[in-house]
Amino acid sequence: MTDHSTMTTSVSPISDLEVDLLVLPTWIDDDLSDVPGLIEACGGALENARTRGEWSGKPYTLCIAALTTSEWRASRLLLIGAGDGVTSTGQVRRLATTATLAGRSRRVSSLAFYLRGQLDCREAGQAAAEGLTLGEFDSGTYKTENDKHRIQDFIVSRCPGVDAGLMSAVKRGRLLGECSNEARALANEPGNSLTPTVFAERAHSLAKGTNLEVEVLGPTEMEELGLGMLLGVARGSAESPRLIVMHHRPEGAPKAPVLGLVGKGITFDSGGISLKPADSMERMKDDMVGGAAVICAMRAIDQLNVPINVIGVVPATENLPGGRAIKPGDVLRSAAGKTVEIINTDAEGRLVLGDALWYAKRCGATHLVDVATLTGGCIVALGTITSGLFGSPGVWVDAVRRAADVAGDQVWELPVFDEYKQQIDSEIADVKNAAGREASAITAAMFLKVFAGDTPWAHLDVAGTAWIDEARPYQAKGPSGVAVRTLVELACASKSWA
Repeated sequence: MTDHSTMTTSVSPISDLEVDLLVLPTWIDDDLSDVPGLIEACGGALENARTRGEWSGKPYTLCIAALTTSEWRASRLLLIGAGDGVTSTGQVRRLATTATLAGRSRRVSSLAFYLRGQLDCREAGQAAAEGLTLGEFDSGTYKTENDKHRIQDFIVSRCPGVDAGLMSAVKRGRLLGECSNEARALANEPGNSLTPTVFAERAHSLAKGTNLEVEVLGPTEMEELGLGMLLGVARGSAESPRLIVMHHRPEGAPKAPVLGLVGKGITFDSGGISLKPADSMERMKDDMVGGAAVICAMRAIDQLNVPINVIGVVPATENLPGGRAIKPGDVLRSAAGKTVEIINTDAEGRLVLGDALWYAKRCGATHLVDVATLTGGCIVALGTITSGLFGSPGVWVDAVRRAADVAGDQVWELPVFDEYKQQIDSEIADVKNAAGREASAITAAMFLKVFAGDTPWAHLDVAGTAWIDEARPYQAKGPSGVAVRTLVELACASKSWA
């Protein structure tokens, strides 16, 4: 991981912050009374902006003014609208991302984000650091003339005398933001650059400087283990598949729980013989978002010294329509011994995940979470704002939901009632891999449930949230880094669910 900027904290007077851009959240009818002298320091510019409606406090609106008095060392002030006030860490995170994006567009070299409101200092500081870092992501890495500006120095500031662990919280937020950006960078890689073999190499690279143990299994080891579904999906491609396995084994960790994180790692998905339409197929380079989330979450889990054992498993392959590709009507045998009738070769993600879930349990996982861009049906159900959450038992699903809430990933639970299992019953095998359009996101989850068995298991379908097609004030277009922070938070909160 390459550091491109610095991030520090300050509890000095806000007027002493010597930066190009001083950023404050503001709200409707805000008078900035908690920041004495600031309105006067702008020489009437803020009063004029309010008269013109530029300073309204409405969500994510921007108002910029020069600081004209020598008592204030910052050059310019940026007020970002927070509506009725700063009421949640998720809001702080988004405001901070908006700040970085605004600062980059104005080509500032240094930026200070001032924490306002009544939120806990540590929680707000961590969220601000995450947001500022998320705003640094640049998707144009392959442009030969990329003029995207990068801010060199960030400061997270609080009123004088209020420290209460701000520095450590900002350091944690910085790490989580960086790991989320690493996952976004992986998702942004084209399929000809990020093959399964290269994906495994990137996992090794991200593990450098940590205590993570990385093991990569190739086709020979997969054959010996009987990973028939993963090998079946890989047959159509000239690229060799890989099973990436990462272990976090901290000294003194209890034997249980062991958290198993499984991420779909299809580095390009053409649909196989059941070929996808050409329109937007180029986006299928991001079908490994779940795997990227797991790999980057494992790095953060290690750096945070999370005191439980965690296993990350990423089945990596391409899904292409080669001469040896699996066909509709074929039957594959899974590592778990169950036979699977192939109805649609474009329902390949659940196949590789089924074998990976089995392997995670083989490695000792007592609790499972998988992350996958799995179904278009989840986009139909929840759109591009919310990820689908499935699983059992309810207490485990609740733990994952709580982690997502803290991390800022919006999720919504969908049912996995036993009756849905009937839709994937096969007449010639134990189960079939697709059941048509009706409840398709649920039946995909039911397929995974077959291989999770009685182990507490949750499934995050991030098909709609992995990629942002339209820029938002607090989010650039491109890969979102979804689920990285959720997985880390879940591991850190083990005392609440173990």
